[in-house]
Amino acid sequence: MWNRMAFILVCIIVGVPAMGAKEEIKPLAIGSVAPDFNLPGVDGKSYQLKDFADSDILVVIFTCNHCPTAQAYEERIKKLVTDYKDKGVAVVAISPNDPEALRLNEMGYTDVGDSFEECKIRARDHEFNYPYLYDGETQEVSKKYGPRATPHVFIFDKERKLQYEGGFDDSDNPERVKKHYVRDALDALLAGKPIPENNTPTRGCSIKWAAKRDSVQEWMTQVRAEPVTLDKIDATRFGELLKNNTDKLLMVNFYATWCGPCQIEFPELVTIFRMYRHRKFDFVTLSVDDLTERPEVETDVLAFLKEQECSGRNFVAEGDLNAFVETTGRVWMGGIPMTLLIRPGGEIVYKQLGVIDSLELRRKIVELLREERE
Repeated sequence: MWNRMAFILVCIIVGVPAMGAKEEIKPLAIGSVAPDFNLPGVDGKSYQLKDFADSDILVVIFTCNHCPTAQAYEERIKKLVTDYKDKGVAVVAISPNDPEALRLNEMGYTDVGDSFEECKIRARDHEFNYPYLYDGETQEVSKKYGPRATPHVFIFDKERKLQYEGGFDDSDNPERVKKHYVRDALDALLAGKPIPENNTPTRGCSIKWAAKRDSVQEWMTQVRAEPVTLDKIDATRFGELLKNNTDKLLMVNFYATWCGPCQIEFPELVTIFRMYRHRKFDFVTLSVDDLTERPEVETDVLAFLKEQECSGRNFVAEGDLNAFVETTGRVWMGGIPMTLLIRPGGEIVYKQLGVIDSLELRRKIVELLREERE
């Protein structure tokens, strides 16, 4: 059910100070007083440490949107809030990541990135029942607490002295959890007993400190330098392509260089390809510019694709377009832009005539890739 190798590609087990930042950033030491903060929440309010003064215990969790490990803990955090809200325990989550320090190929398991606006979307869609704050602009608060990864939990007592820091539990797979670090720590504090383990390993995605922006730019430079090619294809060959006899989810886009809406959505399609292509995901474009009337249009199409830096598999339709319509089973009737998602084996599971809703399409891709993984 859980593909461990896929998680290893995008998550790390962290037991050392954060790397990639210019200064060494260490987790707050046990016994330290909670650093104050004044951060915006996704609910439109600003939050400070004093806003939680009525609670005997404060749990501060550094987490984010894009990380699959952080996502795996969202429901557990919600359950924690529900189970302990009447016991004097307050929970607040903080997103520490600089969204500009996040590479697109680190977003293969998410529909949104780590910007403040996307934090609002994640919290709304997954019905967070706790304050979700944003520190991605300056990261000043995050540097004071020193999270190693997302998620990283800090638990403070009534005097707001740190009594626990580390992981939520010992496995991101809820079926394999043997040690409930956070719950054990809370139960001990509430009972006035010593915490069994007050410092535990954290697992998850590295913090995206602003110092990592340079690596993002280096990666983008490499991606933009990838070769862009264009081939002619007839309806018969295109029909074989649509059968998708691969193990990958296939995104197909029908467009023309003269089509305004096609031009509007095309950069987002390229972005989506860059997000998911390291997983079992592929992208095919079909230009329906008329080769019969203007054979030289092939040059124009290639120029457009190079401008868009589209390094997927690119084709221009050769022959009667009605034959291409038939190859889709008339799912596509000739209108553009048109976008399809096709499962391995040829089942069309998503179609959009007109400009895509990017968030909707990303959600569908994440859902389908998750199903394939399971």
